[in-house]
Amino acid sequence: MRHAAELATELRERSFCLVGGYLSAEHARAIRAMYDDASLFRSRVVMEKHAFGHGEYQYFADPVPLTIRELRETLYAQLAPIANEWMSEMGSERRFPLAHQAFLDECFAANQTKPTALLLRYEAGDYNCLHQDLYGPVAFPFQATIYLSAPDEEFEGGEVVLTERRPRAQVRAHVLSPQQGDLLVLPSHAAPRRNERGVYKVYFKHGVSSVTRGTRYTLGIIFHDAL
Repeated sequence: MRHAAELATELRERSFCLVGGYLSAEHARAIRAMYDDASLFRSRVVMEKHAFGHGEYQYFADPVPLTIRELRETLYAQLAPIANEWMSEMGSERRFPLAHQAFLDECFAANQTKPTALLLRYEAGDYNCLHQDLYGPVAFPFQATIYLSAPDEEFEGGEVVLTERRPRAQVRAHVLSPQQGDLLVLPSHAAPRRNERGVYKVYFKHGVSSVTRGTRYTLGIIFHDAL
């Protein structure tokens, strides 16, 4: 992952950061191949049943596969110092431990014990409505998505949509077209911004536009666990 100072700067300026080529195509294909192994997952969600969109995803069971756990731990360690800077800027006394297991211990103490790392699969016509991934009172301010399929070759459509809601302003949308192996770091809820008056909060949601052809897989890395 790019140098922590560069990452912090981009997150401060845009509140999200797209890192190209975070995983090799081979590694991406190996992760998405897990989708068909039911023994790896604790639950399967069909989005249209809950008005979340159209498509499906599966949450990994405990213990989460080693390759997923290592990605989660490595990313958390890089993001925790930035998360603490964000908390300070937004006037919160909340601070996060620098090791992911210590943060999970806080989740467990709040009865958030269900793993939240997930694989998502979209076929033609599938989409994901704008949402936030908050699963309980304990929440980390960042989450990440790794893109496991090659656009144009394996699917079309399926762009990433981020919206930011600023005080007394219209909602702004960002549309991204990540490549296979790219990593997106984004806010799970709110991000600090600064202007001449000081710091204010911007609230984010994210979703996926309709896939028009093929199959699109992604890995969602959410650092807090669920109730």
